[in-house]
Amino acid sequence: MDIKELKFLLKLLGKQDYRASITELKPNSKTPASERDRICRQLGERDLVGYSEEIQKLKIAPPGQSLLKLDPAGLPVTPQELKILQACEKGAITPGKTNITPAKTRQALIDSLAHRGFIEPVQTKIKDVWLTEPGKEYLREEYMPLGAGNLTMTKAMLADYLRFLRNTSKTAVSNDEEILQIIQDLDRQLGTDNYLPIFYLRDKLQPPLSREELDQALYRLERQDKIELSALQEVRAYTSEQIEAGIPQDIGGPLFFIIVT
Repeated sequence: MDIKELKFLLKLLGKQDYRASITELKPNSKTPASERDRICRQLGERDLVGYSEEIQKLKIAPPGQSLLKLDPAGLPVTPQELKILQACEKGAITPGKTNITPAKTRQALIDSLAHRGFIEPVQTKIKDVWLTEPGKEYLREEYMPLGAGNLTMTKAMLADYLRFLRNTSKTAVSNDEEILQIIQDLDRQLGTDNYLPIFYLRDKLQPPLSREELDQALYRLERQDKIELSALQEVRAYTSEQIEAGIPQDIGGPLFFIIVT
């Protein structure tokens, strides 16, 4: 990790919930916006930060072109979404050219069309940035400055880093052990024979934990060989909501059962 990337993360540590607008995260006052965005994307590729983007220019994708040739009565889009597709049928446009208002509604419709593959972003702008759980783990357990040279760091950056280290190390250890105990308690209470479905744990711990926080805690416990996470093979015994409470995988069914080792 280079110095600019480190400073970007340290700026993020000083924000509430480790989340901020991209405009607040320049490594220093002289860093141009293009360099700041490049740093953010590089950190995002390594899953150290997450970020949201706003589409500033869009074009229709091949599936969208094919959709416009179908009978309008059976299209899997709303009238407003269809209007967006028609607006960009002949070339790339800015969101304002769709004539959809208000802007917040327009952006939500564009995001939905992009997610389903009907349009393609031509130009995007980073909006909000947040520190991911892997990013927290990297700063807490893995980062080590290497090589010669000086690292110019403000006292505020150092204070934020020290506060982060103290808070997260205490929270992670305490919460993980508590979660493990809750898993064991639920297994005994429900008689699940050391195959506790994750949805029971979510019902117990969400809130106060978010879904991502609980998933990351389970991954940490698995890395420590305290639990195993097993995929669901037979879906008929559970509702769709219970199945969706599992942890999705790129291949195969979701991780669904927790086994204490």
